[in-house]
Order: sequence, then C-alpha cells, then structure tokens
Amino acid sequence: MKCPYCSYGETKVIDSRESENGSFVRRRRECIKCGKRFTTYERIERSFVVIKKDMRREPYRRDKLALGIEKACEKRPISQEIIEKMLDEIENELQNLGKNEIESKIIGDIVTEKLKTLDHVAYIRFASVYKQFEDLSSFEKELKKLKDE
Repeated sequence: MKCPYCSYGETKVIDSRESENGSFVRRRRECIKCGKRFTTYERIERSFVVIKKDMRREPYRRDKLALGIEKACEKRPISQEIIEKMLDEIENELQNLGKNEIESKIIGDIVTEKLKTLDHVAYIRFASVYKQFEDLSSFEKELKKLKDE
C-alpha cells in the first residue's frame, strides 16, 4: 500500500475493523517513512456473471448497479450511506443464492423491492427504466399498484 502523502511503498496496519454486516474491512494505516496516518477500506469482490435479457453474459460490476440506483435516487432525501448499505444488502442476497451466473431480472427484482420500501419516487424512476415503460398508461398501472399496496 502506497502512502497517499509521500508515495512511499511500505505502511503498517495500526487497526483493523470489519463492518457490521461484514461487507468491508476498515484499516487504519501508518506510513513507515513519513509517519502520517490514513484509512483504507477493503471490500469483498463479488465474482459472478450477470445474464442479460438478450442472453449476453458480463461480469457483475457494483459500480454499474450503484449508478442505476443513484440515478433513481437523484434529488431525493437518500444519503450515499443508505445507497451503499442497500448495495451491500443486494450483494449479500445475490451471494446467498450460491450461483455463479445470475439473471439480470433477479437483480432488478431485488433492487425494485428495496427501492419500493425506501422511496416511492426512486422506485418509480428505477422501475420505469427496468420494466421499460413505453407510455403513460404503463406508469399509471405501476402507480396504481403502488397505491393499492
């Protein structure tokens, strides 16, 4: 690990703590050369393949999923911390499926359920892209279902 202050290549770990849900490890480090301290976060890399609707396969990318959720939550009272927690929960659910390949539909269903309980506007935004609403009546049907629940 390179020091972010002096770029020296050796640091020592002073403290290590796992997050509550075990999705990342926080490490407090100190540079051997300049003595300055900094924090790093290590996240477990999820390695599975996503099967797209057209049957293409691509590696799972957390950043791609995060971008879709962040766009849905844009200008809503939802912090980045809440989004990160949701991403951790989604990844844990996907990992617990025990599969090497997961259909994008399963991921989309998990995301929509989480957003539905978090924020109805973010849910509708995400669902409109995910479910490919083509006209106003598609929106109205989804809004009606949401109101009925």
